[in-house]
Amino acid sequence: MTTELTPALLRTLFLFEALDDEQIDWLAEHGRIECIPAGPIYTEGDEATCFYVLLTGTVAISRLVHGDHVEVSRTDQRGVYAGAMQAYLGERVPQRYANSLLAISDVEVFVLPSEQFAHMMRDWFPMAMHLLEGLFFGMRSMQTVIGERERLLALGSLSAGLTHELNNPAAAAVRATAVLRQRVAGMRHKLSLIADGRLDGTKLRQLVDLQEEAVKRIDAAPQLTPVQTSDAEDTLADWLEERDITGAWDIAPTLVAGGVDQEWLQQVSDTVGEENFESAVRWLTYTLETELLMGEIEDSVTRISGLVAAAKQYSQLDRAPYQEVDVNDLVKATLAMFAGKLGKGVNVVKELDRSLPKIPAYAAELNQVWTNLIDNALGAMGGTGTLTVRTGRENGNVYVEVGDTGPGIDPVIRPRIFEPFFTTKPVGEGTGLGLDISYRIVVNKHHGDIRVESAPGDTRFRVLLPIEAPAE
Repeated sequence: MTTELTPALLRTLFLFEALDDEQIDWLAEHGRIECIPAGPIYTEGDEATCFYVLLTGTVAISRLVHGDHVEVSRTDQRGVYAGAMQAYLGERVPQRYANSLLAISDVEVFVLPSEQFAHMMRDWFPMAMHLLEGLFFGMRSMQTVIGERERLLALGSLSAGLTHELNNPAAAAVRATAVLRQRVAGMRHKLSLIADGRLDGTKLRQLVDLQEEAVKRIDAAPQLTPVQTSDAEDTLADWLEERDITGAWDIAPTLVAGGVDQEWLQQVSDTVGEENFESAVRWLTYTLETELLMGEIEDSVTRISGLVAAAKQYSQLDRAPYQEVDVNDLVKATLAMFAGKLGKGVNVVKELDRSLPKIPAYAAELNQVWTNLIDNALGAMGGTGTLTVRTGRENGNVYVEVGDTGPGIDPVIRPRIFEPFFTTKPVGEGTGLGLDISYRIVVNKHHGDIRVESAPGDTRFRVLLPIEAPAE
């Protein structure tokens, strides 16, 4: 049997005890009492239509965390309330239930429609309304500003690393170009000495053929250990000194790097004669050195091109916001951006599933997620450990997993790690929004999930993203 709704009944609830008689009468007129059997009263994310006050029975409030309903509180206290508590904000915010309310036993509740609750708040408590609105929108604005700051700080840190990574190959290319210019000039000089008439046409043709063969020997040169390289240089330098070649110890390293040995140099001597052997050796040395320098320049430019491509993939500045993306490409671009921050003590392990299909996503925002997770992992390890990045497929989703060998997450704070402004970093070193931003990007924007498993020496964040775009 349903309890009768009377002003006297409402007066016994602590929420309404300070209201005057006219207000109590208004509540009795516009509200109602409902008997609800054990089970769901409302579900998080549904349209918020009612404000509830408990009269009898036991209820539990839960939040949806990574696909699971996690109970936040359970109570049988008369007068506790839940439901459409942001109705007073109107259409300025989505009117959805922020949690789920479950009746543990049969309950009686006072129910006030959300429109009436909003009217009551605006008309009866105008000053409180302004304060609450200021608090709500001020917090949201602050969260947005600090979130942008978080992104800019991450981008600035990555840009510094990228600049360093670009500077190294660029400096190597400039250095190699300067040396190359000197060697080409030296090669022209030696060529004039060889071609001044002391060699007949046949021998000169043979020398040119040997030059071409020397260039080919660079690609075929065996990979030697440092000890083997040192031994080969010593042996070749001794051989050259026996033939009175000036600066034998200076040219031997270039000849060895080019795959040249004594037997091949003997062919050169037989071709040009002993009197022209030194000039020929130096000419061939210049040839090998120019090829090696051009290879160094090519490697440097290729490295620069790769870094620029990674930065372009990371920023997604020339791409549509929502598009079909290859998750592996996004992960590799983010790791490339982190190259300057990894440090010598961090070992990076990549286990990427090449068979993954492309998925519809906001690529630049997913890169922000990888950035936050990798940056947290590096911070947890303190510059020493193993960073593992995996991709794969799981139950209609692709996943990206970021693991580290840090100390793990304290079980006491684990339930709070996705809360906005919660951080374990010292004051001034973290905003506490990295995981909150990541959660909103993955869960709210991509309808995916973030899961975490943590133990000392093994912490793993797994991001799940649907392969197919969810229906609107």
